[in-house]
Amino acid sequence: MLNNPAPEATGRPFLQIEGLAKSYPGTTEPVFDEVNFSIARGEFVCIIGHSGCGKTTILNVLAGLETASAGHVFMDGREVAGPSLERGVVFQGHALMPWLTVRKNIAFAVRSKWPDWTAAQVDVHVKKYVDLVGLSGAIDKKPSALSGGMKQRVGIARAFAIEPKMLLLDEPFGALDALTRGTIQDELLAIVRETHQTVFMITHDVDEAVLLADKILLMSNGPQARVAEIVRNTMPRDRQRATVHHDPQYYPLRNHLVDFLVARSKDLSHGKAPAYPPTVEPGRGALADAPPTVTLKAVA
Repeated sequence: MLNNPAPEATGRPFLQIEGLAKSYPGTTEPVFDEVNFSIARGEFVCIIGHSGCGKTTILNVLAGLETASAGHVFMDGREVAGPSLERGVVFQGHALMPWLTVRKNIAFAVRSKWPDWTAAQVDVHVKKYVDLVGLSGAIDKKPSALSGGMKQRVGIARAFAIEPKMLLLDEPFGALDALTRGTIQDELLAIVRETHQTVFMITHDVDEAVLLADKILLMSNGPQARVAEIVRNTMPRDRQRATVHHDPQYYPLRNHLVDFLVARSKDLSHGKAPAYPPTVEPGRGALADAPPTVTLKAVA
């Protein structure tokens, strides 16, 4: 059997979304339409927008859990047509099986991916990812004995343990307190840098997007929402939560995102073109109909 060439070798991005739209029966307008963007292999992408713009629906379509009304999703050169272990998903709720320990929750996923592995192979693999999220001491505890943050770490470890080509995160830290959230953000960054994982993440937290993302997709308000802008994060990739605010690019980037959410997102539905502040240089999108990629000017 011949191996398919990598998407980059054929000039295609790793993930490509073309003309995606979603309508529901009984509605006169789609939740979103003409959504176009691409993600490179190993890229961390966050999507931000107000409730109702269809962010979770887009993620579910990428996961193969929901069908779009129009458009296509291609990953690694093949069209997404249903759920697959090539895509790991972490939801806001941990979705752990309460009757199983941490070890067995993760082992269940690992055996689904590699059914021919021995029990010893599975256990070594499970321990590796439990160690990565700092839960070695809780590996034989059940979810009822874990805090909310620990449960989310188990969910993250389970998703990474199947070694998916892409990780999909639906506000995984939204229900956590600020200190726990920050700790898990740091752990996620460390794991992503080690594994070079491709990530698509929904967040409502501007600071989280600035810390984690290589680029940030900004959704206009629904109905008929679209990705209005793609903002590239030009800060060094080894940025850290404790010091990122000292970077001269931090506040221009953060202020641009806040300005979009507060003042501009509601005016950009129905396909209206974004108007850029003078501190912004819009560029061309990677796809023919993609929204422009925005790069903030350096602060003098």
